[in-house]
Amino acid sequence: MGRIARAGDNHAGVIYSAVMTIGFYRATIAGIGATVGGGIFILSGIGWNEAGPGIILAFLLNALLAASVACAFSEMSTAFPQSGGAYVFAKCVLAVRPAFATGWVLWFAYVVAGALYAMGFSAYAVIAVDGVCALMDRAPPPWLMDRYGQLALAALATAGYAILLVRAKESAGFFTTLAMLLVFLGLVVGGVVVIAGGGTTADASATFTPLFPGGAAGIAAAMGYTFITMQGFEVIAAFAGEVKQPRRNLPRAMFTALFVSAALYIGLLLVTVIAGVDDHARAVSASEPHRFMAVAVENFLGAPGYWATVVITVLASLSALQGNLLAASRVALTMAKDRTLPRVLAKAHSVTGVPTVAVYVSALLGVTLIILLPDLGAAGSAASLIFLLSYALAASTSYLARKRGSARRGGFLAPLFPLIPAVGGIGCVALAIFQAWLEPVAALIVLGWLGIGAVLYLRHFAARAEAVDAHAEARDPELVQLRGRSPLVLVPVANPTSARALIGVATALAPPKVGRVLLLNVVEAAGASARIELAQATLREALTHAVDAGCHPEALMTISPQTWGEIARVAQAHRCESLLLGFTQIPEGAANSKLEGLLSEVECDIAVLRAPVGWNIGGARNIIVPVAGGGTHDRLRARLLASLTRLGKYETVYLRVLRENASEADVAEAQEELDQLAREEVESGYRAEVIRARDVPGTLVEHAAKADLVVLGLQQLTRKRNVFGSLALRIAHETQTAMIMIGRK
Repeated sequence: MGRIARAGDNHAGVIYSAVMTIGFYRATIAGIGATVGGGIFILSGIGWNEAGPGIILAFLLNALLAASVACAFSEMSTAFPQSGGAYVFAKCVLAVRPAFATGWVLWFAYVVAGALYAMGFSAYAVIAVDGVCALMDRAPPPWLMDRYGQLALAALATAGYAILLVRAKESAGFFTTLAMLLVFLGLVVGGVVVIAGGGTTADASATFTPLFPGGAAGIAAAMGYTFITMQGFEVIAAFAGEVKQPRRNLPRAMFTALFVSAALYIGLLLVTVIAGVDDHARAVSASEPHRFMAVAVENFLGAPGYWATVVITVLASLSALQGNLLAASRVALTMAKDRTLPRVLAKAHSVTGVPTVAVYVSALLGVTLIILLPDLGAAGSAASLIFLLSYALAASTSYLARKRGSARRGGFLAPLFPLIPAVGGIGCVALAIFQAWLEPVAALIVLGWLGIGAVLYLRHFAARAEAVDAHAEARDPELVQLRGRSPLVLVPVANPTSARALIGVATALAPPKVGRVLLLNVVEAAGASARIELAQATLREALTHAVDAGCHPEALMTISPQTWGEIARVAQAHRCESLLLGFTQIPEGAANSKLEGLLSEVECDIAVLRAPVGWNIGGARNIIVPVAGGGTHDRLRARLLASLTRLGKYETVYLRVLRENASEADVAEAQEELDQLAREEVESGYRAEVIRARDVPGTLVEHAAKADLVVLGLQQLTRKRNVFGSLALRIAHETQTAMIMIGRK
C-alpha cells in the first residue's frame, strides 16, 4: 500500500509552481494599472474640502512617503523574490503566526479594494450609459439604473477578470491600462494647452487664496483620505516570484509605476486647480465630492473633458480591479503553499499553470462583499488602514532583515539606511492611527476579520502551518537567523556512554551556525566533592564527541540537591527552546515519576532518546514514524526529520496500521491523509504506508524492530496517564531499536 514520494510530488491535482515569465514592462504596467484607479476622481473632492489647493502638496507628500515605502518593498522583494508581498516579508523576518495575521488581512484588503473598483466601474458605467442614452433621446434600461443592476454589473466585471486571469489573458489588462494612460495623459496635456492659450475662465489667484485654508491639519487630513490612491505599486511584490531577473526588474518596475502614477496625479491636479475650480466646482465638492473632478475638468475641457473623465474612471477601475484580484490570488496562493490557508488554494490550471482556485476564491469573496455590504465605504477604509499597516510592516522588516544580515543576498539596498525605512514606517503608522480615528468602524472591521482568522488558524491551520514552518527552518538555518532567534538545546549528560548519541541528536535539533547546544552535568550536593572529577570527565568526553561531530557546544556543571529540579531551573534560566534527555532504557517506577515532574515544569519542547549503548544517529538510515488515527502534524517532529535529511540520506517511513476488517475506502482515505502528512513534513524521499493487520500494536513493533530509529510522540501528562504510551513501552521492551519520543508544551 505504500510508495516512495518525492519533494513536490502531487496527489491532489496540479499544484502551482512559479515560472518567471513576467518582464519589466509587464510588471510595470501591472503596477500602474493597480495604482492609477478611480480613486483620484472619487477622493479628490474630499481632499479639496480638507486642504483646498493644498491638496497638491498632500499628494506630493503622499508620493514621497510611498517612495520611502517602495524602497523597503524593493529591498525585501529582491532579498526574498517570492510571491506574496508583505506576507512573505513577515514570514521570513518574524514568524509563522504574525505572517498568517499579515497575509490574512492583506488578502482581505486586496479583495475589498478589488470590490471597490468593481463598484466604481459599475457606477461610472451607468453614468456613461445614461449619458449616451440622453444623447440618443432614449431612456436607459430600467434594470441597469437600480442598485441590483449595478451590483450585477460589478459582479460580472469581477467574474470576467477572474476568468481572464485563469486563462492567462493578461493582454486584456495590458491594453486597458494602456488606454487609460493615454486618456489620462490627454487630460493633462489638454489642460496645459488651455492654460497656455488663456482659454480658462477660472480665477487662479482666487483659487490659490488662501493656499492652505485648513493649515497643517488640513494637509494631514487630505493625506489620510487620499493616500490609498498611491496603493498599487506593491502589487508587483505580490507576484515577485513570477518576475524575470527579479533583483533588477522588481525595483525598476515599482519605482517606475509609482513615478508615472504620481506624475499623472499631480499633473492633473495642477491643471484642474489652476483652470477648473470655480464656485460651481466648490459647491459640488461639498455636496457630491465624487463628482468634483469631473465637473472641474468639464470647466476647462467642456463636454469632451467630462466624457474623458468618465471613460478614464471606467478604464482605471477595471485596470485596478484586475491588479488587486491578481495580488489577492497570489497572497492566497503563497499562504496555501505554506499551509496557512487550505492547500486546495494552491491548485493550478492544467494548461496555463495559473493558481485557478486562488483566483476564483478571491473573486467569489469579492462578489460576496459586493452583494452583502450595502455600503463598501467602511470596508474600503479598512482596506486603506490595512495597506498602511502592511507598508509600515514592510519598512520595519526591511530594517530588521538588514540588521540581521539579509544584505549579503544582494539586490536593491535602500539608501540613507535606516532613515528611509524609519520615515516610511513612522509615516504610515501615523496615517494609520489617523485613519482609525477618523473611521473607527474601519478599525473594528480589521479587528473582526483578524478575530475570524485567529479562530480559523488555531482550529484548522496552526498544526500544519507550524510543522511546515519548522521544516523550512531546519532546511534553511538562515531563516532562523533572519527571525532573530538563536535556539538553545539543553542536553543533560550523566552517563559518558550515551554522550555520543545525545550529541548526534542535539546537532540535528539545533540549526547550524545559529543554533546552540548546552551540555549540563548536575552533581548531587550529597557527596559532591567525590563526584566532581567524574562529572568533569563526563563533560570532557561529551565535548570531545561534539567536536568530532562538528558541533561546538557550551558546557555547564552545577551542584544541587535536586537533579531533576536543577535541570528544570537551568532550562528556564537559559530560556531553552528544546530539552533533550537520554536513557538506555525507558524510566519506570520512581524514575518515571521524577521525569513526569520535570516535564510538567519545563516550558520548552521535549525530546527523549532511548538508545542502546554505542548507537549513533549517523548510522541510522531507516526511520519509522508510526501514525495513529488521521495523524496530526508536529512542529518538533518536522524539525527533527528535516534536520536529519539535511545531515544525510534517510528513508523515512510514515506507517499506519488499520484493523484487518478495514474497507478499501478506509484504506484509500488513510493513504491520502498519510501521504499529505508525510509530504508536508519531509522534503526528501519518503514512504507513506498503510497496512491492515489483526494485531495492530504487534505489527507496529514488528516494523520497528527492522528500523534504525523510531520517532514517536509523548503523551500529554495526566494523573492517570503515563508520559510514555503503551506502544513506546512495548517497542522499548521487545526491541533494541533506538527511539526518539517528542512532546510540546
